[in-house]
Amino acid sequence: MTDGKEIINCVAYADGCRVADVPLSRVSKYLNEENQFVWIGLHEPSEELLTRVQKQFRLHELAVEDAHRAHQRPKVEQYGHSIFVVVRTAQMPENAKNIEFGEVHFFVGTDFIVVVRHEFSSPFTEVRAHCEGKPEHLRKGQGYVLYAVIDFIVDHYFPIMQRLEKELELVENKIFKMRPSRETTEQIYDLKWQILELKRAVWPLADVCNWLMRSEVEFLSPETKPYFRDVYDHVMRINEMIDMTRELLTSAMEANFSLISISQSEAGKKFGGWAAIVAVPTMVAGFYGMNFRVIPASEWQYGYYLVVLATVGTCALLYMYFKRSGWL
Repeated sequence: MTDGKEIINCVAYADGCRVADVPLSRVSKYLNEENQFVWIGLHEPSEELLTRVQKQFRLHELAVEDAHRAHQRPKVEQYGHSIFVVVRTAQMPENAKNIEFGEVHFFVGTDFIVVVRHEFSSPFTEVRAHCEGKPEHLRKGQGYVLYAVIDFIVDHYFPIMQRLEKELELVENKIFKMRPSRETTEQIYDLKWQILELKRAVWPLADVCNWLMRSEVEFLSPETKPYFRDVYDHVMRINEMIDMTRELLTSAMEANFSLISISQSEAGKKFGGWAAIVAVPTMVAGFYGMNFRVIPASEWQYGYYLVVLATVGTCALLYMYFKRSGWL
């Protein structure tokens, strides 16, 4: 993979305005200037490129190692003059059945922010355009860029939750309006698994936002802290939606099992009722099929009709009884 594909953007900003697109090798020219910072966007960078970025901005080797390997939980860590933030992205294309997760890593320092995307992560072209369209906000520095990207990621959780809630409604309709089945149980389990994965991505973000709100890092402007509080509120709303959906899924699973059990019980009752009815003629035939010389009423001319009538009558009475009892 070449730098052209790995480096999405490398732009210098001064006083909230875009100054120039700069190559990574000349970034130092735009550093250490007042009210100026560099915003770099990387997509699945190679180890070689991350090493160059590390040397350019004097990043800690442990943070760079995490950014290269990916598969990290959401977190924020401070390494001397910079912080390292990990956020998990989530998206669910229209025709997809499962959530696709990715990761975004941030290196934020005195005069730079490096954004590294991994796996299924949407490009942040929209975020950059939004920030550049509001110089008064971008003037707050790289802390505002960090907020804007995290807020963009969190906002994409809401459509996913809405879609999962709609799928839950369809499952509930299947449970209560259709015959309970193994397929419905598998759907509920699949939804619970996806909700759990989303929970793992969202829940740690509360601690990340809390840290960013309360930190005293000099390169995070105090003016940006209310923005992180807004993201924190969104994260808590998502968590509440997740918890509520998980509870409803648990209830749906229990209801499905109960209905399956009731259905099996109803089937057992029907089998038991018909077995009792069939047992009457079977018993009578068994008696008259025994190899005895003298059987009561066997030589009477009306004996056969009487036995048949009594057998049919008994079966009819049993049928009426089971029908009234709800067994048939």
